[in-house]
Amino acid sequence: MTIEATPPQADAHPALAAYLSRAYVPAAAPRTAAVAGAPWGPGAVAATAGPGVPPMTRTPPAAVAVRMPSRLSPRTVRAGIVGGIGVVCVTWGVQAVPSFRLDAVFASAAHLSGLLAGYGVLVMLFLMARVPAVEHGVGADRLARWHARGGRHVLSLCAGHGLLALCGYAVHADVDLFTAAVDLLGYGGILAATAGTVLLAAAGVSSVRTVRRKVGHEAWRAVHLLTYVGAALAFAHQLVGPDVAGSPVTLWGWALLHAGVAVLLVWYRAVVPVRQALRHSLRVCEVRDEGPGVVSVLVQGIGVAELRAEPGQFFRWRFLQRRVWHTALPFSLSAPVKDDMLRITVKAAGDHTRRLRRLRAGTRVVTTGPFGAMTAHRRTRRKVLLIAGGVGITPMRALFETLPGGPGEVTLLYRARHAGQLVLRAELEEIARRTGAGLHFLLGASDSGYDPLAPRALHDLLPDIAEHDVYLCGPPGMADAAVASLRRAGVPDARIHTENFTH
Repeated sequence: MTIEATPPQADAHPALAAYLSRAYVPAAAPRTAAVAGAPWGPGAVAATAGPGVPPMTRTPPAAVAVRMPSRLSPRTVRAGIVGGIGVVCVTWGVQAVPSFRLDAVFASAAHLSGLLAGYGVLVMLFLMARVPAVEHGVGADRLARWHARGGRHVLSLCAGHGLLALCGYAVHADVDLFTAAVDLLGYGGILAATAGTVLLAAAGVSSVRTVRRKVGHEAWRAVHLLTYVGAALAFAHQLVGPDVAGSPVTLWGWALLHAGVAVLLVWYRAVVPVRQALRHSLRVCEVRDEGPGVVSVLVQGIGVAELRAEPGQFFRWRFLQRRVWHTALPFSLSAPVKDDMLRITVKAAGDHTRRLRRLRAGTRVVTTGPFGAMTAHRRTRRKVLLIAGGVGITPMRALFETLPGGPGEVTLLYRARHAGQLVLRAELEEIARRTGAGLHFLLGASDSGYDPLAPRALHDLLPDIAEHDVYLCGPPGMADAAVASLRRAGVPDARIHTENFTH
């Protein structure tokens, strides 16, 4: 059903009321600004808020003269990774000595799998280095999926390398596998590599979905931090191996490649957050209840526009207050950046998120970001459909306010079990009222006989849904089902934009 809009809540706390007053510009005072480079058409699109209301231009309220970040497309990143695999194989092939002896065959295969495993570890670290051009172009969820899938391949290559090397040595020395293993572990480099492999395997096991549910976030994070030690031990082993140490060019190239990734990791995961904290001096301005178990946190700083945050993106937030300072979690912006103020809206889903309700005004904040590729730059069509489920409304609410479009060209579907679960409802209704955008609240239990996100239901709401770009954010089950329905409704995968942070 389509919901008629109502004004924002009048009982907002002072800081929030001031924030919303900047967000909700009266329709009688239209804002006009060109949206440069919109892929679906030149400039901004005039919209009409309703009968008797003057036309206005629907444009991002945070539009400032700030250079937007560069982006590397998924295709470019994939091509770079595959190209690197080719270089590794060529490096191995140039140095390989053809032989049909069994021990030589084992050794040659061990060398190739070892080089590929070392390169794979390097790629895994690069994907998680939080390089802005990669994060903004590929998207955090896709990077996480690549990282998880690649991690399984890397562990398989490590296991294969160890087994092949063991078999090769056993054949060469004419001993059994147990004796061969004892002999090999007597070499310091091999012992270090074995320890590194064990640490990498521990990180892999802790990321298995069934294990991850039982392991706390801090424990999981601590295990993953040990992967840096594992990678360092593996690198030390590679430097004395014949395939790397046998050629000065290969040795220097391999070392410089690892040094480059190490610099990226230190810079973007350690230096940048500290620099942002010192430069922008972010502090909690206010915490406000939005509903059962949901709060909005307003954070104010200096020169926040320099962060170049776009609607649809998220930051990793660390609040320097007792009992929460040790954890940094990703939360999307629930409103566009305005006047050096950021806002997130958080649902209590664990001890850490429940404690955010007790944040005090003035608490210092350390952020990393922005991250995410679910932004307006992915738009390819004039018509846009936004689908949100639960607290997944937060990035959709920011996009709903800022995506340019005339009446009927931007539509939001908000899925919830009942009206009490609708977060930021008054704000959504106000945006719909003043912009003429479509707003539908899809209420009901997911196990009921009627699925409001089924292909037939989507067609009933939007007969031309196949001509839309679709942005989607919600719980994993709901998101997966919605993607399947959109595909059956005729929306191509290239026009379904979603990010999921549970991988």
